Amino acid sequence: MRALVVGAGLAGLTAAHDLAARGVDVQVLEARDRVGGRTHGIEVADGDWADAGAAYLGERHTELLALMADTDLKAVPTAMEGASRFALTTGDARTPDAQSVPGRFPPLSGVALGELFDLLDEVTRTVRVDAPWLTPDAERLDATTAAEWAEEHLTHADARLFFPLFLGEMMAADPADVSVLHMAFYLRSGGGLRYLNAFAGGAQESRIDGGAHRLCEVLAARLGDRVRLGEPVLAVTQDDDGVTVGTAVTSYRGDAVIIAVPPVLADRIDFRPAPPAPRSGDRTAPGCAVKVHLVHPAPLWRETGLSGWSVSSDGPLLSTVDDSPPGGVGVLTGFVTGEEARRYAALPLAEQRAAAVAQAGRLFPGLPEPIGFHVTDWLNEPYSQGCYAALFGPGDWIARGPGLTRPHGRVHWAGTETSTAFFGLMEGAIRSGHRAAAEAADQQPTSGRAL
Repeated sequence: MRALVVGAGLAGLTAAHDLAARGVDVQVLEARDRVGGRTHGIEVADGDWADAGAAYLGERHTELLALMADTDLKAVPTAMEGASRFALTTGDARTPDAQSVPGRFPPLSGVALGELFDLLDEVTRTVRVDAPWLTPDAERLDATTAAEWAEEHLTHADARLFFPLFLGEMMAADPADVSVLHMAFYLRSGGGLRYLNAFAGGAQESRIDGGAHRLCEVLAARLGDRVRLGEPVLAVTQDDDGVTVGTAVTSYRGDAVIIAVPPVLADRIDFRPAPPAPRSGDRTAPGCAVKVHLVHPAPLWRETGLSGWSVSSDGPLLSTVDDSPPGGVGVLTGFVTGEEARRYAALPLAEQRAAAVAQAGRLFPGLPEPIGFHVTDWLNEPYSQGCYAALFGPGDWIARGPGLTRPHGRVHWAGTETSTAFFGLMEGAIRSGHRAAAEAADQQPTSGRAL
């Protein structure tokens, strides 16, 4: 058997690795000049790397931990010692002054935030995580945006202020971009509100030592010349005897193909015959994330008892975290998400730097100019179309959910957007790769036209 895999991110390389282990002749086709997909490392100093893409993991991410063990990669804890900084305002036009607070609970009304999280928990618990489109009242939930839900349910100014910040941190989403069904599914799929939002004992507990991109580099090295870079796939044609995948360079013949790219990119491929339904719709949005790294000689904020964690209601950096490598330089990672990401991504690099450095100086008094500055704009990355994952808008789950993983003849689907467990996370990508590889190896259609 010969299998073709489109996309050399975690999902595609996991699938290819599984197929090769089964003795399948496999070829991976990647559009970029690198492997990794939405994992991407930046060398911020000699031998020190930062995650420009996916980064965090927790103990429930069992497939990711197993893959790390198999590739001899270690986890390092996310540093969270010290006070947090919050710069929040509920209506004053001026830039708010930052406050130092022990722990991570924002200096807002505890009653208001308690009600917000109770409401989120209530809608999240109703979702059928294995099949969101079969959730009770799914059509209404999928027709309503999270912004509309907030307008109806959130009465306190503090809850209205914090909700988009929370959604931006968890999903890289503007509330207007996602349906309530997708919001609730995403939160439950990832382990629930508390797990997703937690460092110690949660989904953000650790990072991969040296960067998450190393996982893909190790898998690609094992596959060797079975990974082809710089070959964007343009067409997939099935016939009675197999499948032909055409790239910008040449074409490849196989018995099955795994498409391991985000939904919008999958829809740009010319499938013949066409799938029963597109992978995305008019309301499917890219994950709105721009990641900023400010590099210092050391984690200087720790000297004044600060953890590096912050949340701001004014951008561009809506949140920051200390991602410094052990014993290395200081790396303050800033997250620009939601609508703020769209505005920030449109600025020239010099203005991006000036805005981020000025805000970091207000959040962490005495912080000097960084010795390094890096921006990773996932919104305008042509072979990702957003990060952390695609945002399912109104109507997407009802229209596309039932066919999310259903094979299209010899075509199989992978990618974190096809995993109902840990959707949007590295764990979801790996699980999808395992599933798609098993399908491709075990399900041999008698005809590529039998769709």
